[in-house]
Order: sequence, then structure tokens, then C-alpha cells
Amino acid sequence: MAYQHGIDIKENATSISAPITGTAGLQVVFGTAPVNLLADPYAAVNKLIIAYSLADAIAGLGYSTDYESYTLCQSMDANFRLFGIAPVIFCNVLDPAKHKTTQEETECELSGGQAILRVAGMLLDTLVVKAGDQNINKENYIASFDDDGYVVITLTKAGLTSVTTGKIKISGEKLDPKAVTETDIVGGYNSETGEETGIELVRQVYPKFSMTPGLLLAPGWSHNASVAATLAAKCNEINGVFTCECLIDISTNNAKKYTDVSTEKENLACISKHAILCWPMIKAMNRVFYYSAVLAALISYTDASNDDVPNLSPSNIKIPVSGAVLGDGEEVLLDQDQANNLNAVGVVTALNSNGWRSWGNNTACYPDNTDPKDRWIACRRFFSWHGNSFILSYFDRVDNPANYRLIENLVDDENIRGNSLVSQGKTAGVRIEYNATENPVSQVLDGKIKFHQYLAPYTPAEYIENTLEFDPSMLETALAGGDE
Repeated sequence: MAYQHGIDIKENATSISAPITGTAGLQVVFGTAPVNLLADPYAAVNKLIIAYSLADAIAGLGYSTDYESYTLCQSMDANFRLFGIAPVIFCNVLDPAKHKTTQEETECELSGGQAILRVAGMLLDTLVVKAGDQNINKENYIASFDDDGYVVITLTKAGLTSVTTGKIKISGEKLDPKAVTETDIVGGYNSETGEETGIELVRQVYPKFSMTPGLLLAPGWSHNASVAATLAAKCNEINGVFTCECLIDISTNNAKKYTDVSTEKENLACISKHAILCWPMIKAMNRVFYYSAVLAALISYTDASNDDVPNLSPSNIKIPVSGAVLGDGEEVLLDQDQANNLNAVGVVTALNSNGWRSWGNNTACYPDNTDPKDRWIACRRFFSWHGNSFILSYFDRVDNPANYRLIENLVDDENIRGNSLVSQGKTAGVRIEYNATENPVSQVLDGKIKFHQYLAPYTPAEYIENTLEFDPSMLETALAGGDE
């Protein structure tokens, strides 16, 4: 180490404000990531990785601004840069052992003992570095990545002695994100190995993190019908008991105009009460995001800012974006009437009305299903959240003696919890009852007790009307006063 004497300066990258935390809208995001940037790329495949900061996400998955190839990175930016919300659970399905291709030998100039291979996705353990036709031993160079994800080869003194032309040749294998298919995202269960992959890993969220999923999404993939169907299906009976919602994008390649969206929704065949459909895409930070990534971050942020209770609608909330676009970057400018037409078919959109804002209250089941607890996003999410929290709150009482004390205490505790939510303005009412008629002795002897709970989350004030009428008497009074 050099002898230090004097003044020195070091710089850190610009820091991001610490995100707020909340779990009511806990996102579980499926997609692809540049895992080649990790020390062990092969260990980050079909694993649930929780991130409380952008640094956590980058450390566990890598990072790239190439959202098309690495779809998880847009959710990283949406959560940690646009909104500042945590935690988020990510699952990468891009497998370096399978989704790869060969990078042909490329000649690179040496400068200061270093050469850069300007190719993204390279796998360091597959590199072959040559001086002329002779391989350079791995001990004679250091391979690393620069800020753009390109490989930097730094030759040691011994390595430099083997180079006579001022150039080296580099080849190897690199990630091939295009080789990933919707089948990889959907995943499944291998009965022989017991391995779970893709969206099937939702099952592991609670056992691994003691948190229940709030929102499932796969930006960049969910506009595929099979992925959309799987996301919607996985919202029910997670671990046999929990419920959540999912966000699904409608393809802007197929629906280029707002009038195309209804037909594309039919083609997607998603009318689940647990699904929130989004169109079009969003532009922010000079990049194009799938709307599901931005809307999920907004919903999570709204929950966390509201005592982690998901009773607020995500509609008509400003979003830090610069526009709505199609996948090719073409601008989409909807007026309120056009945006309302999308809401009428159960699709959430973005509206520029004194600033960009989310616009839409209906889940995908609307207009086929108009039940308030199912059609309104805020009500549907409140029901899912309250059911999950009931299970978590009283799980410890399972297997206790089925006596009057158990029943009375649970009813009292739950009604106290409900009254607290009412006093906070989170809901109009919560009430639980134990009805003897619903609990015959034969059922109790079989170890089963039923309660009946009533919930009344507030519906959104989606339409406010004010009738204007000319009042001649006001004019007459004013003129009469002027004559005096």
C-alpha cells in the first residue's frame, strides 16, 4: 500500500432515499435478470430473493437498463427509484445453464493492460482469452464487469508478456434472454425431484419469509394468455388458505388503440376478480415500463403510507412518470372520456389530468361481475387482506379446547380489531359472530367451529355529479340592490 500523506477525495454513487416498508401489498415478481453479473449466476435461478433496497436487489440478481431482456429490472426501478417502497420479492427464471448462446471469438484492443469485450451477458466462468492462437492462463488475467455490464480483462504482468500484437481475443458463452419462454415463467412442480419453478414458487413465500403475498406480477410476460391465467389462478388458496391479487398487462402490440383493448381482453380471457388489468405502457426515467410494474409499486406505496391497510383505491393518484406509450415508444394520449371507456371494460389506464395519474377502480371481472367486493379493486384487496390477517392473527388458537372461552375471546378480540379499523376510517364496519345454528353439536364434536364475519370497506367515490342551474332570482336581487 502506498504511503499516504496529504488530502484525498473519494466519491460514492448518488444514494437513494431509504424506502418505506409495508407488506399488505407485498409484491412477488417473476421474470428475468442479468444474473451473469453475480459471483454465482447458477445459484440465482428459480429462487425467491427478497430485497429491502435497490442494493439488495442488485446484489441478488444483477441489474441492467435493458428491460426487454431483463424484465425484473423495471420492477427494481419502479419500486426503489420511482416510489421508494420495500420489500419486494423477486424470482428470476433465466437459467445460465440452459438459456445461453455462444459468443464467437472477438478481437479486443489492449489499453493500459486492459481490454473490454462490449457484449452484454457474458458468463465469466466460460471465458477463453487468447494471445494470437495461444490461450492465456486464467491465472494471468482478471475478468470483471464494468458499469455497463461488459467484460473487462486485466492482464497481469505474466499475461502481458504473452501478448505481442497489442490485442487479445475473447470468446465464451453468454446469457440468451430470448431463449426464455412463457413456459419458464409459468414453471411447475417436478414430482421426481420435488423442485418448484416459476410462478409455482408462490407457495414458498410464506414458509420462507413469514409474509403473505399481496400482489403477483410478471411485467414483460403477463400479456401472454398462459402467464395471465397462471397468475390469476395462483391468487387463490396459496398454501391452501391465503388469497392475493395479481396485475396483468394487456399487449400494446395487439391493442394499439384504446378501442382495441376490449377485444384484447377477450383474447386474454382474463375475467378473474383477483386480476387487475393494465394498458398501455409507461414512460419514466427515459425508459419504457410495463404498466403492471409501475401500478404494483404505486399500490404497495399507497398501502404502506396508509398504516399498511389496503382500503384505498389506487385510482386518481399521481404517478412520477412522463407519459403513456406503446411498446414501440409511440405516445398514447387519452382524454377522460376515452380513459373511462377502458374503465368500463375493467381495465386500469393512465390519464394526464394536471399531471399523470392512475385511472381505474375495477378488477378484470367487471362488467360481468358487479358484486362490490369483487369489482372494486380497493374492496377486493381489503377482503383478501382481512382474510389473510384473520388466519395469521388466530392461528395459534387452532387445537385449543373448543369451549365457550375460545369462542368468546376470539369474537371479542376480532371485534376490537374491527372497531379499531372503523375508528381509523379504514372501513365502515367489521363485525364477527358465532351462531349456534351454524355450529351443530355433531360439527363441533368433529373439531370444526364456524364464525360469520361481516365487512364493509368503503367503495370509491368514482363519480361525483354537480348540477348547475341558472337562478334568475339571484340576478333580480343583485340588480334590485344596484338600483337603491
